[in-house]
Amino acid sequence: MAFDREKLTKKMRWYVADRLAEDRLSEINSHLEDVHPRKTFYTEHGKRIIDIIVSLVALIVTAPINVFIAIGTLIDVGRPLLFHQERLGKDGRIFHISKFRNMKNIRDARGELLPASQRVTKFGKMMRKTSLDELLNFWSILKGDMSVIGPRPLVPEYYGRYNKRHKMRMAVRPGLECPPRENFGHVWTWQEQFDNDIWYVENVSFLTDIKMLWNLVRFTFDRKSNTARATTARGTFLGYSEDGKAITLEEVPQSYIDECEKFLVENNSEDK
Repeated sequence: MAFDREKLTKKMRWYVADRLAEDRLSEINSHLEDVHPRKTFYTEHGKRIIDIIVSLVALIVTAPINVFIAIGTLIDVGRPLLFHQERLGKDGRIFHISKFRNMKNIRDARGELLPASQRVTKFGKMMRKTSLDELLNFWSILKGDMSVIGPRPLVPEYYGRYNKRHKMRMAVRPGLECPPRENFGHVWTWQEQFDNDIWYVENVSFLTDIKMLWNLVRFTFDRKSNTARATTARGTFLGYSEDGKAITLEEVPQSYIDECEKFLVENNSEDK
């Protein structure tokens, strides 16, 4: 009988990701072209100067909004108000981001946190739709960990899963957002996001950032984009299909899922 992928714990999902990387990354990388990050005065100096100015102004202007969000968070989910997570920064360096909490820590019978879509609160959904949950990231921009525009910072566990092209999304500072060049109107796939990030790395300029910033504002007020942003149904990036497309758990071949039964038995034996 096939092993049920819905029963996979976080540790088991990470095992599947490691197996996919072991089996496929070498072959996938052999067919990929190198990424050539754009190097100009703007990318080396100008972009950072603009980030400092924008983040300082933003932190001052949004201070009253953050007070309101803090009060709303306290009423909604209680203390602590913030949660802190590790993220991958430029050149793969790990840094920490802080956000207001918008999910409850509800766990299943195994002690695993329920999917984010089942834990996010109504207040939290409103925060996500309006991107107000991103305001504290201006502090990370001021410190130099992030930029206003750039690939979104993702969790460290993804580092070993990237193919050699997608790993180059970390050739620049991560940003609040790296908007698509066109409005997808749907929850974009990991492949779409990563490819867009690499396009940005190779084409970053002052004009590109202005266009990206305009898209960010435009999509923020678009109903379809708001719905796509608020949803958490995309799933976790686990690796690549045999033809090199980024996939989630739902797209992983059953043979890899079935291996988890052996993994579970071995780990239970070690715990005894």
